[in-house]
Amino acid sequence: MHDESGPLGFLGGSFDPVHIGHLRGAMAVREALNLLRVDLVPAAQSPLKPEAMLTGAHRLAMLELAVADVPGLGVDARELDRAGPSFTIDTLEALRAQYGGTRALVWIIGSDSLLTLPRWARWRELLSLAHVAVLDRPGSATPPEEVTSWLIQHRIERPELSLRPAGGVVMLQQPVLDIASSQIRDVYALGNSPRFLLPDPVMEYIERNALFGPGKS
Repeated sequence: MHDESGPLGFLGGSFDPVHIGHLRGAMAVREALNLLRVDLVPAAQSPLKPEAMLTGAHRLAMLELAVADVPGLGVDARELDRAGPSFTIDTLEALRAQYGGTRALVWIIGSDSLLTLPRWARWRELLSLAHVAVLDRPGSATPPEEVTSWLIQHRIERPELSLRPAGGVVMLQQPVLDIASSQIRDVYALGNSPRFLLPDPVMEYIERNALFGPGKS
C-alpha cells in the first residue's frame, strides 16, 4: 500500500495516438521508483515537434480509455487547457504549486530527449521543481557535453528519490518497447491492423471515429 503523500510521476508527450509502449514505459518507471501514480500529460503543442495530427480532444479521450482500468496510471490534461506551446517548465511550476513544496515529483523522459534538452525552455531550472527520470531507449545517441555534465552532477540512485522533493536525475535501464506513434499511423495508412500495438479500447475509438486509414496522413 502506497502512502498518499508518496512520489508522483509525470510522462509528457503528444500521444498521437497513445500506444502500449507509452503505457509499458509509464508502468515500468512507476514500479522501479515506487511511485504512487504516473500521470500521462498530453501536450497541446510541443515546441520542438511537428503539430500533432489528431486534436487534443481525441488524444485526451484515447488516453483516458487507455488508463481507465490500469491502477497507478492517470491522465493530466493541464497542457491542453493552456494556450500556446507546451513548455515543461510551465507544467512543473503548476504541478509544484498544486502539490506543495515537499512532495517528490518526477518528470519522466526518454533518453532520446537528452539530445534536445538544451533547447528546452529554462531547462536548467527543471531540477529546482522536480526530479528527472531518464528511461533508456534503444539506439539513443550520446547527448551534448553540457547535458552529460548535468547528468553526472545531479545523478542520484533510486532510494534517494523519496528523500527530497526535487533535484536529482535517475537513470533507468528498463526494457522499453520500441514503438512510435508514427509507426501506428503508418500501419493504418497501409490499411493494416495495429492490433497488439494499441490497447483495444483505443483501437476501437480510432475505428469508431475513422481517425486514421489509407489517404489520411
